Amino acid sequence: MAAFFKSRLFFVSLAIVVIAATLPFYVSGYVLGLLTVAYYFGVFAMSWDLLFGFAGEVNFGPTFLIGVGAYTAGILNNQYGWSVYLCVALGALAAVIAGLVLALPALRVRGPYFGLTTLVAVLILQNFVVVFADLTGGEIGLTIPDVITIDPNVNYWIALGFMVISAAILYGLSQSPIGLVLQASGQDPVQAGALGFNIVKHKLAAFIVSAFFSGLSGALLVFYFGTASVGTVIDIAVGVNVIVAAVLGGRRTVLGAALGAIFLIVAGEFLRPTGELATFIVSAVALLVVLFFPGGFLGAALSREGRS
Repeated sequence: MAAFFKSRLFFVSLAIVVIAATLPFYVSGYVLGLLTVAYYFGVFAMSWDLLFGFAGEVNFGPTFLIGVGAYTAGILNNQYGWSVYLCVALGALAAVIAGLVLALPALRVRGPYFGLTTLVAVLILQNFVVVFADLTGGEIGLTIPDVITIDPNVNYWIALGFMVISAAILYGLSQSPIGLVLQASGQDPVQAGALGFNIVKHKLAAFIVSAFFSGLSGALLVFYFGTASVGTVIDIAVGVNVIVAAVLGGRRTVLGAALGAIFLIVAGEFLRPTGELATFIVSAVALLVVLFFPGGFLGAALSREGRS
């Protein structure tokens, strides 16, 4: 980590954060709202990258953890009127518990079976929302009575601060001995186990950390939207965007995942006037990056820096 604070990546990241923090003073509320959502999705993507990029576990259902955190926080506020901050904390806790319950049996299977288990979990959660519509709002969505604030500038700074803090923690974890063990287990679990590392324990820890940040970000997001619905926090398409964002930014970089998420959200919004063509253009860009820059945006930049 000491080398990181002396690297070009650190100073570039610091400059970007400083510039981003000043945006409310000279950009429109529309742009701030767009970036606010992008920052929360950045945390989604970074959390997914910790589990897949380092632990090597293909999680096809990131929206399961996001949805549990979001709906837990929203239901508690809607049904019982509990404070926003308590609901957010309990939403993150619920996501951790749900992640633990899912991970314990899922980590006992290998290959695509783990991914299929997480995908099934998303479908179960979607059905739960529809079946228990009196509690969850069903397909219409759940109205959240309270919001963190109605000031767009404050909402923006909260999202930015949350993403920066999450990035620092997740990146630090990825560069720690735990992260190195996760990376080794993701590349060759047999050899890592032969060296005496408890692979299941480290992957379980990664799943819990990923669940915490996913659930916390989901809970904060619904209090920004003022509503929770399947289409915004549980839909499989949302999960696909999270995965694509992490791959675009750069697998096993953590920070690149946030970059990829911001690119996807901003590009998708500005291409919206093109209609269905917007999805095609963004998908084509994502495909080209995967084919020609398998390390993603940040991975390509870091490799170029290493050669210079």
